[in-house]
Amino acid sequence: MPDLPSLDIALMLAEDIPLLHAAAGSHVLESDYFETAFTEQNDGKRHVLIARRNGVICGYVHLNYFPRYTLFRRLSIPEFQDLYVLPEFRRNGVAQALIAACEKLAREHGATEIGLGVGVGGDFGPAQRLYVQCGYVPDGFGAVFEREPISVGEVRPIDDRICLMLLKSLE
Repeated sequence: MPDLPSLDIALMLAEDIPLLHAAAGSHVLESDYFETAFTEQNDGKRHVLIARRNGVICGYVHLNYFPRYTLFRRLSIPEFQDLYVLPEFRRNGVAQALIAACEKLAREHGATEIGLGVGVGGDFGPAQRLYVQCGYVPDGFGAVFEREPISVGEVRPIDDRICLMLLKSLE
C-alpha cells in the first residue's frame, strides 16, 4: 500500500455544509440534510465528523445520541449513522478512522456501548464485513424495518430501510 497523507477528522462547521453537499452528491436525497444535521449538532443531539486528506473531504459520519431505534434510545446507546466515504478514497482506512473517532467521542460522552444499523442487502456487503472486523456484533433482536422490529412472517422490501442492528462494547 502506498504511503498515504495523514487523515484529519473534525466536527462539521457551518462553512462545511456546501462542501459536504458537493462531496455527497446523489448519496444525499434531502436538500437540507446537512443543515438539519448541523442544527442537531448545535443542539447536542448528534455530531457530524468529517474526514479530510490534504484539505479535501474524503468522507463523513454522524454520531446520533438520540437514535430512533428503541433499544438504543432506552439504553442511551449512541448510534453512528450514514458512514460515507467518497469512492475515490475507499479501501484506504478512511471508514475505520471515522468509526474509531465515533467510538472515542462516544466514550468521552460516557457511553459504554455504541451501535449502528447496517442494510441486509448485497450492496451493504462491504460495510457488513467492515463492521464485523471492527468488533461489532448483532444485538440479538433480528432485523428491523425503519428501526422497528420485524415479526416472523412479515413481508418487507429488501432495501436500505431493512437493517440488522449491531453493537460494540466500548469498555
